[in-house]
Amino acid sequence: MTAAIEPTAVTATDRALRRAHQLASDFLASLPERPVSFLPSPEEMAAALDEALPEAGSDPAAVVDEWFARAERGITASPGPRFFGFVTGGVTPAALAGDWLASAIDQNAGLWASSPAAAQTELVVLRWLKELFGLPADWAGALTSGATMANLIGLIAARQWAGRQLGFDAAGDGLAGRPPIVVASSTEIHLSAVKCLATLGLGRNQLRKAAAAGGSVDVAAMAALLRGIDGPVIIVGNAAEVNSGHFDDIAALADLRDAHPAGAWLHVDGAFGLFAGASPRFAHFNRGIERADSVASDAHKWLNVPYDSGFAFVRDAAILREAFAAGGAYVAGGAGWDPFTHVPEMSRRFRGLAAWCALKAFGRDGYRAVVERCVDNAAAFARWIEATPGVELMNAAPLNIVCFRLLDGGRDDQATDELNRRAVDAIQRDGRAFVTGTVWNGHTAIRAAFDNWQTTPDDVAMLQAAVADVARSLST
Repeated sequence: MTAAIEPTAVTATDRALRRAHQLASDFLASLPERPVSFLPSPEEMAAALDEALPEAGSDPAAVVDEWFARAERGITASPGPRFFGFVTGGVTPAALAGDWLASAIDQNAGLWASSPAAAQTELVVLRWLKELFGLPADWAGALTSGATMANLIGLIAARQWAGRQLGFDAAGDGLAGRPPIVVASSTEIHLSAVKCLATLGLGRNQLRKAAAAGGSVDVAAMAALLRGIDGPVIIVGNAAEVNSGHFDDIAALADLRDAHPAGAWLHVDGAFGLFAGASPRFAHFNRGIERADSVASDAHKWLNVPYDSGFAFVRDAAILREAFAAGGAYVAGGAGWDPFTHVPEMSRRFRGLAAWCALKAFGRDGYRAVVERCVDNAAAFARWIEATPGVELMNAAPLNIVCFRLLDGGRDDQATDELNRRAVDAIQRDGRAFVTGTVWNGHTAIRAAFDNWQTTPDDVAMLQAAVADVARSLST
């Protein structure tokens, strides 16, 4: 071994950590003024980072320093207050500290025996989250890598339930030769849930969609769709669809679930909309969520913890454990809860520490304030769009997503779509703010998401200025 990678080289470890801390501190301090993105090309990043595998080792501190210097133009300031792309939260101080400590103590959060501290911390975090959102205390759950994996867990439990309704054990027997399991949702189902259907062997083609004009499922259309399904069905509802943040009527979907003759399972994708339950002002959007059979959400959105983190809850703990049943002599004998019995992974990162620190530091009041501030920021931006010539609000913004587009009276639909594609690129290159493109009702549009705990009205004003400047430049 070289001295650089000798396990007992404490001084090398200390130097590397000090350098990483300095780089991280400088990066975080730069966020208020730093361009949100430099938009380097793939060729530029390849030239900066690609090289042959080194034959010899290097000093750890120098390695960290070199990577940052070479990669910096490709680092997006997504933890900062002016990143409005996708639905990406920032990182609170406590969450960041907890995540760093989790890496240092390097616990495997898969079994109780491998880390009683990690398992018990996760249980506490899950209880706190249920309290924050008003979910039933007896629901089972687990932390995940994000809402995609959380959707997968909820739908795995749903698949197990549906198999039982059809007379077989989906986890034990498999799906080959079995009746298809039908899934019903709206046209606004998120792509992650559709991806899960393929991953689970249910099949994307077993998805049937009801109309969702304005973003919320048409309950009458869903009822008609369900009447045409003879067997058990998995219903997927949205607690905030991704383009403009509109909610399905979860209580009405639960009523349809209860009325379906062959039985139904209601899964709710609440990737960010579940957090409306943290505020008395917006909790009504999730009316009926406590009647769902499973719920999925992201923690690296509105909880503002580092990537990657999410969580899933399932009403029927027994069906969840049945779906993930596995055993071996080498994992037997834990005295407490084994998280691997609730998730696909055996080995897992200790995500619970960052979430525990975040929730402990902010508390219920802190997260209520974060949600309400973000929604107020979104509302202020939406009002500016409605008052500004040449910019159009594509749909009402009830929560934290604003969908809009630029207009130029002399352009037809195709040219207007191209204008907005160019506008997304121009706003990102401008560097003052970061937005992303989308398509809404057949039109190319722009989407801004407000879920960073640090964003202020000044940051919203900077976004408005960037949009206005780009609109002027592209109209000339």
